[in-house]
Amino acid sequence: MNIVEVVFWGSLAVVAYTYVGYPILLVLLTMFRRTQPSGRQVKIEGEQAGHDWPRVSLVIAAYREENVILERLKNAVLLDYPPDRFEIIIGCDGNEDLTGELVQSFGDSRVRLIQYPKRRGKASVLNDAIPEASGEIIVLSDANTMMDHKAIKSLVRHFVDPTVGGVCGKLILTDPATGQNVDSMYWRYENFLKRHEATLGALLGTNGAIYAIRKNLYRPIPTNTIIDDFLIGMRLHVDRYQLLFDGQAVAFEETPASIDQEFNRRARIGAGGFQSLLWLKSLLDPRRGTISLAFWSHKVLRWLCPAFLVAALVANVSLAADPYYLRLLVVHEAFYLAATLGLWLWRKGRFSLPLRVPAMFVSMNAALLVGFWRWASGIQGGTWKRTERVQETESVS
Repeated sequence: MNIVEVVFWGSLAVVAYTYVGYPILLVLLTMFRRTQPSGRQVKIEGEQAGHDWPRVSLVIAAYREENVILERLKNAVLLDYPPDRFEIIIGCDGNEDLTGELVQSFGDSRVRLIQYPKRRGKASVLNDAIPEASGEIIVLSDANTMMDHKAIKSLVRHFVDPTVGGVCGKLILTDPATGQNVDSMYWRYENFLKRHEATLGALLGTNGAIYAIRKNLYRPIPTNTIIDDFLIGMRLHVDRYQLLFDGQAVAFEETPASIDQEFNRRARIGAGGFQSLLWLKSLLDPRRGTISLAFWSHKVLRWLCPAFLVAALVANVSLAADPYYLRLLVVHEAFYLAATLGLWLWRKGRFSLPLRVPAMFVSMNAALLVGFWRWASGIQGGTWKRTERVQETESVS
């Protein structure tokens, strides 16, 4: 076997391990560990005594959210948590629309606005707003996220265990027109990995839509941080606290209005992933056990998969003089042709499962490649660009 063949088969092996082999390994490992590391938690049902629950601050960083902020506040004040132990803080990043005024007009004493006159980015908002929170537990969420009424208690009950530093909830994606659950195959796949990694004590980061941390464990993050929720969650592992996953702590969020917006979101996450490696390099040490295994397998190798896919294609072309590799090249090209057709049908709003799978795979890896370029070139900054909601898209069309 020559060097080009080694590159070809080695690249395909890495991709296959990342997307197929690693999930199988997770299943095998979790067969020997049926529950998450923490077994101490408070029961939700029947728990009425307010003094049994710690004070909680729900912190939401908002940028130009005038179209959804009132609905978000209505959802927040109806959450099942003792009112005298619960506050809602809206950190408004820049005074560019009516978001701040709408928050001020909301008639509930638990709601507090922190208005920042200039836009600086989400990391700066969190760094300034969290120290002002009165809760010992900080629940973080987004302005366009709606929580199940039991979500706060589901998250907070785990903190009776002092070794628990954070808890991540479950995000369900919904169709903006019908409100129905439209979790994609990819999203179900990701939640599958989260559940199994959590069982092994190796949950990788949090979901920005719904997670909780101890206030005293929050350390200011760099102001240019691209994916704050991932960095905040992974720092808990660095500090050797448990990060748990609770599938009963549910939040709902609408899917992006277009494929392009979803692509840009994934590219931004990719750029943030490469950025975070420098800050989280201690977790790559194999001596950290399962967290290192998960970090390498689920994140680092996945972020590098676009490079391996390109290497495999180039190597296959170079080997095409051999009839065996020529046949493999035909299969290779057919896969990318199917992905291209799937993306075209996707844009047209037509669903084809056999083509949707390669389309999603190629689109995700292309987004990671773009994310790497944005990070390496310094194009991707820490300030976020809002994802348009469907209602907003329709209103301007």
